[in-house]
Amino acid sequence: MQGQDGERDGRGARNGGEPQAGAPAGTSAQIPAGGPAGVPDAEPRRGRPRSAAAERAILDAVIALLEAGEPLAGLSIERIARTAGVGKATIYRRWSGKEELFVDVVRDMEPTDPPVSGTAGLADLRVMLESLRTRGLAQRSSVLLVNIFAQMKSHPKLWEEYHGTVIAPRRVAMLEAVRRAVAAGELRDDLDVELIDDLFVGPMLVRTVHRPDAPLPDDLADRIITALLQGLAPAARV
Repeated sequence: MQGQDGERDGRGARNGGEPQAGAPAGTSAQIPAGGPAGVPDAEPRRGRPRSAAAERAILDAVIALLEAGEPLAGLSIERIARTAGVGKATIYRRWSGKEELFVDVVRDMEPTDPPVSGTAGLADLRVMLESLRTRGLAQRSSVLLVNIFAQMKSHPKLWEEYHGTVIAPRRVAMLEAVRRAVAAGELRDDLDVELIDDLFVGPMLVRTVHRPDAPLPDDLADRIITALLQGLAPAARV
């Protein structure tokens, strides 16, 4: 099967119909006439060589179909493979099914999660809050992302996959940063860490999710952190 897919990819390379492997995230490509070139990637997945060009073509094919008005529920692996110019086996070697593939499509369209030190407390919290803000900005500027998220929430299996592989790990990372901040004496140690985490994340989620018309200024993460550290009680009058 691997040889068969390699033959498909070779034909695509000769026909010159592949999308560029370095296409920007979140952009669509024209529907290719042939398959992508099988350039091996250094990162193995499921024990087989990966082709960066093939993976890029598959992600771009899904985005192109969605931009053309195809609903998530209507996209089949066969249709995606035909649009990308690859065999179905090429897709299944990378993703176990549509849910896993669609989650990677959303990740590809969203801003990349910034690296955190893993040792700092409040500094890492600030980085992750800023990431929430930039993702909110990205969703506001992309009608397609808004549409995808609306469709995902109406498909429990897909939303569960996104929540389990994207949202839950981000929450774990935030909780770990809160614990580091508490241990470093940057935050109180007499409060539940999950409550502290909710106090930091809550205002940003309200602005990015529940109030899509609310401003998201560059200093919003800093303002949230400062307000929480200072508290909301008025200063004592002398």
